[in-house]
Amino acid sequence: MVNIAVLGYGTVGSGVVEVINTNHKSINKRAGAEINIKYVLDLRDFPGDPVQEILVHDYEIIANDPEVDIVVEVMGGIEPAYTFVKRALEAGKSVCTSNKALVAKHGPELMEIARQKDINFLFEASCGGGIPIIRALNSSLTADEIDEITGILNGTTNYMLYKMSTEGSEFDAVLKEAQEKGYAEADPTADVEGYDACRKIAILSSLAYGKFLNYEEIYTEGITKVTPEDMEYAAELGMTVKLLATSRKVGNDSFYAMVAPFLLGKNSPLYSVNGVFNSVFVHGNVLGDAMFYGSGAGKLPTASAVVADVVDEAKHLHRNIMTNWTSRPLHLMELDQVAGRFFVRVKGATVEQVEEVFGKVEIVNLKKLPGEFAFVTSVMKQAEYKEKAARLNGKVVSMIRVKD
Repeated sequence: MVNIAVLGYGTVGSGVVEVINTNHKSINKRAGAEINIKYVLDLRDFPGDPVQEILVHDYEIIANDPEVDIVVEVMGGIEPAYTFVKRALEAGKSVCTSNKALVAKHGPELMEIARQKDINFLFEASCGGGIPIIRALNSSLTADEIDEITGILNGTTNYMLYKMSTEGSEFDAVLKEAQEKGYAEADPTADVEGYDACRKIAILSSLAYGKFLNYEEIYTEGITKVTPEDMEYAAELGMTVKLLATSRKVGNDSFYAMVAPFLLGKNSPLYSVNGVFNSVFVHGNVLGDAMFYGSGAGKLPTASAVVADVVDEAKHLHRNIMTNWTSRPLHLMELDQVAGRFFVRVKGATVEQVEEVFGKVEIVNLKKLPGEFAFVTSVMKQAEYKEKAARLNGKVVSMIRVKD
């Protein structure tokens, strides 16, 4: 028997209990042992719920019980999750978590403790909910040199942008609707400002490139400035706007990473990823292109990924599963040196003035916006774009990058 303790009985924690109870026979068969939920930790009581029989309010009970083999952390946030997880690992208990903030900040340290103790710290559910992208990067794609990861990693913003593009709705109206449907939190900052996607691309990049990418070093821009007019321009170009989290290897050992809105064309595999779904595009030097698609959040998809880690840890109770992630820092190149195309809206300028500065560009007009037009530049470094835009003397309304 393998005893587990679940820290947190919120959305994901209750989902973990439900998944294990629902699929008990098949999970035990795959784990090669009976998975027994010995404790659930939460500050609250749940009268009438069977979980009440195994509910504890004091973490010390779990920490000091030598029969607990695996700790499932689904509390969220940095503290007390970090303290609880570190103590569990130091006590020789494997840990799995859905906590992207914890993994992005303390991942290398916690994995090193697990290595030293010959146990495991796994975090499949921290990126992309139910999409098995961590396991793919850590085992299935180890023969490849990964040189790009680009993903739609936040279902809330993807849903909002899709509604804006198909219904012409304003940002505030779509946000309110997303909150009413439970897709967005009461405080949506982490989603709409791109912070959630930033932590996820930091984790995925660290695994793909074998070094620690500090999320605080990633340029992050959210969707709060995207307008229905941007969507209309994009449609005229046969494109759409998505919030992308991307990292790429350039040359021998240079990398860039960013989170920002991008214009995508219909030839992009991410173009048709709509609603609350997530998708991750990976390019390897041997594999070529690969796509991972599925539910990026939600109670049961996320819980399914957590329980998959429980099974893995049960199968490797006293044997560390190697990960391609070290504590050596991954240094990013200056964003100004990153090249790409730019979609630019201008007001009060003429086509001649724009082309005098930017050269030949692709022009697009919307009849509803007199005195304004937009254009798409040729490929140039961001520093060059900024210098040219400055020469238009305040006539630039907005800019969105183009993903080629």
